[in-house]
Amino acid sequence: MIDWENVRWQNRAHFFGVAAQMMRRILVDYAVKQKSDKHGGGAQPVSLAEAAAVFSERNPDLVALDAALDRLAALNSRQSRVIELHFFGGLTLKEIAEVLGVSHGTIKRDLTLAKLWLLAELGGGQDDDA
Repeated sequence: MIDWENVRWQNRAHFFGVAAQMMRRILVDYAVKQKSDKHGGGAQPVSLAEAAAVFSERNPDLVALDAALDRLAALNSRQSRVIELHFFGGLTLKEIAEVLGVSHGTIKRDLTLAKLWLLAELGGGQDDDA
């Protein structure tokens, strides 16, 4: 277990990086547990407002997303971090640019490319006629 009282944050980027990674782990672990519970056993009800606060669009398969982000990190670690900071950390593009020390335009391109890669990787870009 981490002794949070004695953590020495190197800078803002370090803090947000750790926060986004922890949020990713928490959400993925929760998704894994939910998949293992049969017929909703042990599930806690979540209000629509709470769910909307976590996922502004559709509810992705977090386990598949986690695995895809690991694969993306092997190809392009910054794009993976951009997704992690944006999706799991809730940071804006401007904040991500500040945290990673690159331009807003670079982050915007990384986010677009990473989303396209993830869409293809997770099967959302496949043509049904194929």
